[in-house]
Amino acid sequence: MADPSSYRPKPGQVPDSPGVYKFRDEHGRVIYVGKAKSLRQRLASYFQDLAGLHPRTRTMVTTAASVEWTVVSTEVEALQLEYSWIKEFDPRFNVKYRDDKSYPYLAVTLGEEFPRVQVTRGRKQKGVRYFGPYAHAWAIRETVDLLLRVFPVRTCTSGVFRNAARTGRPCLLGYIGKCSAPCVGRIAPEEHRELAEEFCDFMAGRTGTYIRRLEQEMAAAAEEMEYERAARLRDDVQALRRAMEKNAVVLADATDADLVAVAEDELEAAVQIFHVRGGRVRGQRGWITDKVEAVDTAGLVEHALQQLYGEENGEAVPKEVLVPALPEDSDAVTQWLSGRRGSQVSLRVPRRGDKKDLMETVGRNAQQALVLHRTRRAGDLTTRSRALEEIAQALGLDAAPLRIECFDVSHLQGEDVVASMVVFEDGLPRKSEYRRFQIKGRVGDTQVWHGQGQDDVRSMHEVVSRRFRRYLAEKERTGEWPAGDGEAPAEENGRPRRFAYPPQLVVVDGGRPQVAAARRALDELGIDDVAVCGLAKRLEEVWLPDEDDPVVLPRTSEGLYLLQRIRDTAHDFAIRYQRAKRGKRLRTSPLDDVPGLGETRKQVLIKHFGSVKRLRQATIDQICEVPGFGRKTAEAVAAALARAAPAAPAVNTATGEIIEDDDGGTVWTGDRT
Repeated sequence: MADPSSYRPKPGQVPDSPGVYKFRDEHGRVIYVGKAKSLRQRLASYFQDLAGLHPRTRTMVTTAASVEWTVVSTEVEALQLEYSWIKEFDPRFNVKYRDDKSYPYLAVTLGEEFPRVQVTRGRKQKGVRYFGPYAHAWAIRETVDLLLRVFPVRTCTSGVFRNAARTGRPCLLGYIGKCSAPCVGRIAPEEHRELAEEFCDFMAGRTGTYIRRLEQEMAAAAEEMEYERAARLRDDVQALRRAMEKNAVVLADATDADLVAVAEDELEAAVQIFHVRGGRVRGQRGWITDKVEAVDTAGLVEHALQQLYGEENGEAVPKEVLVPALPEDSDAVTQWLSGRRGSQVSLRVPRRGDKKDLMETVGRNAQQALVLHRTRRAGDLTTRSRALEEIAQALGLDAAPLRIECFDVSHLQGEDVVASMVVFEDGLPRKSEYRRFQIKGRVGDTQVWHGQGQDDVRSMHEVVSRRFRRYLAEKERTGEWPAGDGEAPAEENGRPRRFAYPPQLVVVDGGRPQVAAARRALDELGIDDVAVCGLAKRLEEVWLPDEDDPVVLPRTSEGLYLLQRIRDTAHDFAIRYQRAKRGKRLRTSPLDDVPGLGETRKQVLIKHFGSVKRLRQATIDQICEVPGFGRKTAEAVAAALARAAPAAPAVNTATGEIIEDDDGGTVWTGDRT
């Protein structure tokens, strides 16, 4: 725990200007990013008596070891820079909203020659227009199915489209009239694009134009006694009306607005957003966050707006944003939103009428989401804290291990030896810092063992040594930070780098031998401030270095549950890597090393000789007899096969006997070492 006075900036050193500041811990990692109208006043508020600070703020300033700042011209620039840094550095003490689910969008790929309508999730891409997000994918598909009667836009994948174009036959939707079949030339690219744009206009809320047009065409067809066409147009109008009914009118004045509501308690907050377009609710989404910094409702709203619109431009930012409380600097936020949209945006709190009533509905949704989240994770924060305290008490640690790293080794009968490292911070997995290792049998420049045999102890020693060698190298490269000078570092860092941040506890999957190997690796590197333990699978006992007897935690212990979860996560991560590596090895061939030899010609060779083994026995002249193979290529094939070691002999898994090859080769009877 650091003393904030040890890195407090000198009086008068901090400018009285707008800017963004960063707190870093002792390892140089950014742990908090904030902005201020006056850097001097804001930073001074952090260095008062610790007893007067909010508990979360007190934890942050005592975890930090330095502070730095960047001066900007306007408060809008400060808002933009704060968002960029939070996204880049992922500080642990900043509010970060996380989606409680992956929401589906309706996407129209206007960037393609023949735009496609599809339901998608994940990151947004350029050249694609999105509608939503929606609560359920099935609701989008029902709407699209109705609209395809009127706007028969392509919905097939690129592979299906190319196959239809090659065969000259459209897919089923093309035959039943729900696709205009541009793949076979039934419609020109320009006409198909116009259909896609009309589809987008209808989804954007401009519905009246198309319904009136269809009704006029229906009346004209009836007057001309084209009753079949009139009936089809009538069905089209009904389909559009049913699609509109799926999104009930909530604001009669055809408003385009986003409504943001917040429900919170002392520890967590839930945010709900309703996307209203053309007076109808077109989408809904929600976020949950831990309140890791001292922040009120206005601050939560500001963070939510940054999350919601930080990557959006144009019409994705509505004309009106309704919130339960205005951010502290609402003018700067409004100006920032207007810049994202390209025109004026209204940011306000609804006081009366339909918009206030709808805001209350959004607020009830946020409250229900928070209750549901608390039900799902009842006592989760308390449980994690108790688990970490139990681990610290059982292992004799001075404090709860906030960062735990677990290592596991995986192989199959000594082949494809790999290892994994998983990271848990505050009792939760930090997947971005998981790492995989391919065991090499050496540490640094020292050969420690030979071959690939089943030596988990040496593998564990190697992987722990490699991980902490990287940590020491990063520490030596970056050096120590000057405390409180307010200057930026010589190189941009603070991002979570590989191996740059040490754990308080290392857990290994195994018993006393694996623990001893991990401890020996740390001792050899001179690292004495990292605790080590092992969790053995047989009886789930916890082993400590230099202890003859294990520590046995109660079966109902939250600490044991957490250690088991961490161990099992590392095991699964290692198994997946080992299987992928083995699968890749089994798919490789000596012919892969022959330059210019593609898959088709490889198949020609194998088919001609029957197997790689017979191909290896063939002469260069015999290879030249294969159609398409000249002498130069034949020599390259022969050289590649000569360099490749022959495959290991087959083993009878029932008896353990080595099966001789067809040519009566030498039988292998020893263990591989």
